[in-house]
Amino acid sequence: MTDRLYYHDSFLYNFDAEVRSVVETPRPALILDRTAFYPTSGGQIHDTGSIVFSDAKFRVTEVADTEDGHIVHYLDAPLKDVKPGTHVRGEIDPARRRDHMQQHSAQHVLSSAFVRLFGMTTVSFHMADDYCSIDLDTASLSKDQVEAAERRANEIVVEDRPVDVRYVTRDEAEKLGLRKLPPVERDQLRLIDIRDWDVTPCGGTHVSSTGQIGSILLRKTEKSRQGYRVEFVAGQRTVATARRDFSTLTETAALFSAGIYDVPQQARKSLDEIRSLHKQLENSQDELAAAQAATLLAETPESHGRKLVVRTFSDRDLNFLKLLAQKLTRQSPAIALLATESPQPALVFAQSPGQPHDMGALLKQTMAKLGGRGGGSKDLAQGGAPKSEGIAAALAAAAAALSS
Repeated sequence: MTDRLYYHDSFLYNFDAEVRSVVETPRPALILDRTAFYPTSGGQIHDTGSIVFSDAKFRVTEVADTEDGHIVHYLDAPLKDVKPGTHVRGEIDPARRRDHMQQHSAQHVLSSAFVRLFGMTTVSFHMADDYCSIDLDTASLSKDQVEAAERRANEIVVEDRPVDVRYVTRDEAEKLGLRKLPPVERDQLRLIDIRDWDVTPCGGTHVSSTGQIGSILLRKTEKSRQGYRVEFVAGQRTVATARRDFSTLTETAALFSAGIYDVPQQARKSLDEIRSLHKQLENSQDELAAAQAATLLAETPESHGRKLVVRTFSDRDLNFLKLLAQKLTRQSPAIALLATESPQPALVFAQSPGQPHDMGALLKQTMAKLGGRGGGSKDLAQGGAPKSEGIAAALAAAAAALSS
């Protein structure tokens, strides 16, 4: 098994080790006798850094556990002439390690806040490159509860409480009132102890006092399969996120010629105006379709007790075609074969109730000639074509089929 140096010192960024084995496929990798590189596990993502030989340096791109307790260091390039017993030096990316310590320690503080304030236990933890999340076992979660947990968690950060690592047997752990116990039986448990706040079994890397977390910012909540998911950031991520949020808000405010705190009001006002304009557009489209239907019916002669309207538009959308088809087939016994060439080539076939034809079948036959797809019912069908060429001829062929 690999000796895990990070268990004892999360701030260890450089170490010496010996190569135990070399992995060549599917990716070049090394297994060392000891390492400070943290492998992805327990919701925390892996460290990165470098493995340094006497004459070469390889980038560590991923670190993972094996089933037999070893740690694999995946490298960015194949190794040459490296044999077991070779001495190497490991170099951890310190900025990434510090970030992970801040996020993971913040999770412990935050999870304990939700338990202490509202009895909501954390059932899972996930760390991504730019955010973290916890899933809470709860049927409901209010905005006030989120803000209260965030406030209490940051109070613990400001108090700069010591964060200690200690080892106990499972029997001893069961008597300590831990926030959770791992399901796997182990002879010894590694505990992360935040003084008078939280004691939890954990194999991750952590800060040495809560003040090193910096700050904790809860970003959003959403319903999840296990209850409610709370997304958060901590430490330098909080600063970066706040800066990005402020820049976005400032840019948005400038679009409205307003202050940043007036953006919600301006956005609501704009949405109301958009809805009003959309309603006006719908009314105008309806009036236009009714007027155009009346004109088309007036100029189309009746044959076999109905009127056959065939028309190709250069710049109407599919919604207008359907609206026009409805107007045509409701105002008079009629069949409408309509198409548009832009913005997206489309066809709509419709007939008044009681007519003997099958618009769905006719449209499928027509779309097969155009290389498109579509379908519908006996009285109304629609489809899209990949290009406008051939649409007029296809409509003429469909009209001819109805007259034969």
